[in-house]
Amino acid sequence: MQQKPLAFRMRPRTIEEVVGQHHLVGDEKIIARMVKAKLLTSMILYGPPGIGKTSIASAIAGSTKYAFRALNAVTNNKKDMEIVAAEAKMSGKVILLLDEVHRLDKAKQDFLLPYLENGMIVLIGATTSNPYHAINPAIRSRCQIFELKPLTSDDVLLALTRSLEDVERGFGLLKVKVTAEALQHFANASNGDARSSLNALELAVLSTDQDGDGIIHIGMNTAEECLQKKAMVADSDGDEHYDVLSAFQKSIRGSDANAALHYLGRLIEAGDLPSISRRLIVIAYEDVGLANPQVGAHTLAAIETAERIGFPEARIPLANAVIELCLSPKSNSAVMAIDTALTDIRKGLVGEVPDHLRDAHYKGAKELGRGIGYLYPHNYETGWVPQQYLPNKIKNKQYYQPKKTGKFEQALATVYEKLTRKQ
Repeated sequence: MQQKPLAFRMRPRTIEEVVGQHHLVGDEKIIARMVKAKLLTSMILYGPPGIGKTSIASAIAGSTKYAFRALNAVTNNKKDMEIVAAEAKMSGKVILLLDEVHRLDKAKQDFLLPYLENGMIVLIGATTSNPYHAINPAIRSRCQIFELKPLTSDDVLLALTRSLEDVERGFGLLKVKVTAEALQHFANASNGDARSSLNALELAVLSTDQDGDGIIHIGMNTAEECLQKKAMVADSDGDEHYDVLSAFQKSIRGSDANAALHYLGRLIEAGDLPSISRRLIVIAYEDVGLANPQVGAHTLAAIETAERIGFPEARIPLANAVIELCLSPKSNSAVMAIDTALTDIRKGLVGEVPDHLRDAHYKGAKELGRGIGYLYPHNYETGWVPQQYLPNKIKNKQYYQPKKTGKFEQALATVYEKLTRKQ
């Protein structure tokens, strides 16, 4: 019988063996308290792959001695859930780990709900998707939601060290010598994914020949071969994608060039040029806006260049655009103005177009009073003449509130204030 993978064998048997997630399983933290009191409630664990969702579920079962079953919401059918329910009726309680819980269909959900209500099945749903977006409210309302954090390098290093020392489940019976540099690479290069690190270590150990003394030596070259740099998450529907984009825009808005370049780098590593391009153009007009109107054209030129030359060279014009956006003065006056106008319109604050502004280019318009009294600004030396443009219902509204964070908008503000005083 083929031996199970190292990452599977090294799953924690009790809460105390869980690596990382101290905010949930540390002393006196909520899941640790649940286990100690044996007062379990259904829960949803969400976060990136390889950070301990399944491990926590199996550790809870091991610590409480309740029966533990694992199913997948997609690949397992309702019949599989009926078997778990039958076991729960006999034993009194079963912990059910349901992977990809966000993919649970209505038939399976409706079957599970009564068992969640009476506590016979303690559901531990695992998902990489934000449950507030992806999980049906009927399930979500019956579960506590816990977000798991990516593991630190030290957390992954602890998992690796344990696997090398464990004589029962790991490589403790073998003579394995891993250099400190190689071990650190296993811990760092997986971006907090312990499963990937353990898989790479296992590959390194099992594919390396022993020397004359029966020792398996693993150095940096072997570590790099067995654990290639983990690609950034590029799932356009995933939470991490949107979190990075959000941090990217907020860093530029906050004029932090170093943070913005960091998040740009993460998006570049994911190869996500379309998202970078769209977000940069939005930032140019939403966040910099009238404080530096030239930045819109500069940003578009950088994006067009990036699209033409492709990665890796595309990083250069993109970095130029990001730094200019970061260090430009900021103004959101234009977006605030249009959003305020739209809010009024959606509230019904519209009113009729004044007669003197209505279309008068048709026979009979004059008889209807259309266009009569309109003052043509070009006929005046200043190029401007006071007259009413807004409907009577909102004739005194002022949507544009200029900011003075850039020289261009300071000049606009001077003209705007002069014109509004004259009206």
